[in-house]
Amino acid sequence: MATIILPNEAELRQGDASRASRDRKIRFFRNQILPRIILIIMCAIFVMPFYWMVTQSLKSNEELTRYPPTWFVQDPQWENYKLATEKIPFWMFFRNTVFITAMCVIGSLISNPIIAYGFSRVQWPGRDKIFMIVLATVFMPFPAIIVAYLDVWTSLGLVPTFWPLIIPSFLGSAFFVFLLRQFMLQIPMDLSDAARMDGANEFQIFANIIMPLTKPALGVIAILSGMGAWNDFLGPLIFLLKQKLYTLAIGLTFFQSQADRDIKFNLMMAASVMVVLPVVVIFLFFQRFFVQGMTVGAVKG
Repeated sequence: MATIILPNEAELRQGDASRASRDRKIRFFRNQILPRIILIIMCAIFVMPFYWMVTQSLKSNEELTRYPPTWFVQDPQWENYKLATEKIPFWMFFRNTVFITAMCVIGSLISNPIIAYGFSRVQWPGRDKIFMIVLATVFMPFPAIIVAYLDVWTSLGLVPTFWPLIIPSFLGSAFFVFLLRQFMLQIPMDLSDAARMDGANEFQIFANIIMPLTKPALGVIAILSGMGAWNDFLGPLIFLLKQKLYTLAIGLTFFQSQADRDIKFNLMMAASVMVVLPVVVIFLFFQRFFVQGMTVGAVKG
């Protein structure tokens, strides 16, 4: 007759402890290690094009023709950046781009908070219905209205000037108004009511109470409007018909059109790096406001 040996209490506790330890390790890997591995891989995928552009901009003509291509620059050619600015009037295009971008950011920070305040903090007949109409314009693509848009600015005598690219930012953007409205809805109405009881008018409430509380959302608007104006290609292509008014986005087409002649691929990459780098630096400095403004402003519908 076979003898059945039962595990004692110490062995049972040891087995439970080992299983608990194994479960903790699995949870730690799933919750801590695995997400970081995925983030590192995704980050590498998104950073790789920028890294490749920078390395190509620093290579000599001989190194560019090597096969297989080298992943690391063996002899950095920093003068490529100087040569890139000499092939086209780079700094003139840079000044034009900075001016348009700065004016668009200022216009967005002035107009959109005022419009959003009227749609979120002030009660008036038909407010929500009109807001829905404004929000519907988000789905209207720019190419669909480009002919009428150009005809309006031409009839006003503002083509070719910077104003068709700047004035719309002072009239508000449907998406920015929506973002700020959602953010302002998070602010308790008791703050506005208390200020009214103390004798404050709507402008004082807007400037002294609401605006300081919407800094994260304003940071998002500044970043998005600045990046949109800096990278805009279609607008300058349509309205800026003179070379002295061109922006960097249009200036890069000079490199592409002359790449087979006197401008080399490494110089084109150097110019591209100088165009992209300011946007990357600004985003890195203000990413905290970007994340906070996008998440908090999207909580309440």
